[in-house]
Amino acid sequence: MDADKKRIWIRGQFVEVTEEVYRAYMRGDRKIRYFENDLKTERFVLGKDGQVIQIIPSREDSLDRLVDENAQQFPDEQESVESVVLHKLEVDRLHTALSLLAPEERALIQALFFEERSESELAAALGISQPAVYKRKMKILKKLKIFLEK
Repeated sequence: MDADKKRIWIRGQFVEVTEEVYRAYMRGDRKIRYFENDLKTERFVLGKDGQVIQIIPSREDSLDRLVDENAQQFPDEQESVESVVLHKLEVDRLHTALSLLAPEERALIQALFFEERSESELAAALGISQPAVYKRKMKILKKLKIFLEK
């Protein structure tokens, strides 16, 4: 065997290969070792006296550890810009639909939903029965739904 020929171990025996094949094989082998070992192990930086100065954690994280620590990949601490804009658009559409109601209808919705008054309380204030307030409310909500679907 020539000295410039390279050999690689395949299926229990050495096989003679060209320099180009040898380099490609070694690059692939190094990449496999990187994924199988280097990513998974912590490294320690030692000082002159042999003390651990820094611990470099592994770059591969365990799913079990993440679940145990309740870690999130992208913590949602703030509302996204998209959801804020969509919420604002929905609120604007609702206010537009409310403005299309008659003043009495708008006052009833205002009292029930924005002032959080009960139907019974509102019925007593208006001098009508609670079922009458409920029927008006449902009629107005159907009207609003039609406005919002347009």
